[in-house]
Amino acid sequence: MAERPEVWIGIDVGKQAHHVCAVDDTGKRLFSQKLANDQAAIEQLVVRVRGLSERVKWAIDLTSPMASLLITVLLTVDGDVTYVPGRVVNMMTHGFRGEGKTDAKDARVIAETARMRGDFTQVRMPDELIAGLKALTSYRADLMDDWVAGVNRLRALLGSIFPALEAAFDYSKRTPLILVAGLCTPAEIRTAGIGGVAAYLTENKAWGPMITKAAATAVTAAQAQTLSLPGEADAAMLVKRQARKLLDLDREIKDTDKLITARFRQHPWARIIESMPGMGPGLGADFLVETGGDLATFASAGRLASYAGLVPVPRDSGRVSGNFHRPKRYNRRMRRVFYMAALSSLKHTHGPSRRFYDRKRGERLIHTQALLALARRLVDVLWALLRDGREFTNATPSPAGLVA
Repeated sequence: MAERPEVWIGIDVGKQAHHVCAVDDTGKRLFSQKLANDQAAIEQLVVRVRGLSERVKWAIDLTSPMASLLITVLLTVDGDVTYVPGRVVNMMTHGFRGEGKTDAKDARVIAETARMRGDFTQVRMPDELIAGLKALTSYRADLMDDWVAGVNRLRALLGSIFPALEAAFDYSKRTPLILVAGLCTPAEIRTAGIGGVAAYLTENKAWGPMITKAAATAVTAAQAQTLSLPGEADAAMLVKRQARKLLDLDREIKDTDKLITARFRQHPWARIIESMPGMGPGLGADFLVETGGDLATFASAGRLASYAGLVPVPRDSGRVSGNFHRPKRYNRRMRRVFYMAALSSLKHTHGPSRRFYDRKRGERLIHTQALLALARRLVDVLWALLRDGREFTNATPSPAGLVA
């Protein structure tokens, strides 16, 4: 009996439904269908595919939360799921006939791409702790987006009625937010006076060392503006409302940070990661999420650095050689982890990171170049520490040698 051909299944992931396309080893389409994002429907698909061949390769274009159910079912009943990045799918689409874009076409492109290439990353079942950290860090990122937008909105409203007060404080701090949540017009602040403003801030638990100075600054600004600008009453109401929302949001961000720290420190790598210069629970949690808490995917420190976009790529042509540029395809969050770690590590003015940075500046590199070089070096050191299972000290030797 002849062996049945190998089958590749491409799935264009959607929120409520996916689209599935199956092709054989010659590229012939076997079937194309819509698939509900439902456990029973996905299991029925697996049964159908197994009727076609014992050798099945699954390929998906997303590993985001909307694909969690799909990935879990496929990895539970099967074990071979490949991730085909959306950028690759987009480029490969132009190699197929027609300019139209449909879910059915995307699913076929995913299947064909997985059939022709064998170097894509295998999808693995996410660890429970890592999955929880992913949800928490994503939620915190959304909260920070809301925070930035909220602060900008508050400043715009306050600047329209009281420009001097808007310019006087940093509204990413709690004390200025507490102030404008109750007193935000020149008349209100003049009426309260320094004593009244200070009493209000004290009563609402503003930061003690800043209360007297903040009250004096606010009253000085109020005395400089005696006019009431058009729309002041409504704008003041909105400023107070926005300030209260930001205060609540600030508490939620801090509570989320505590949750992330608690979850992060349950991971076996936590102490090693936190021992690194510039690495704390926040960046450490992002590192675990982006690596899946396992370095098995990366064969070397260089692979990890390349994933983080810290390895330049050549663009040579003809007589031009040695022409290196920043890569276009890399993990932005992983790059941020090491860049921010490098930046934070410079606070230790006599540490190995500072010495390395100063040496690179002495080699006539600009600040950004020296910082990226330090970030690349931190990848090597962290890789060595995780591989050996030991914590970082100023005397820690490493393959790359984090020394000046």
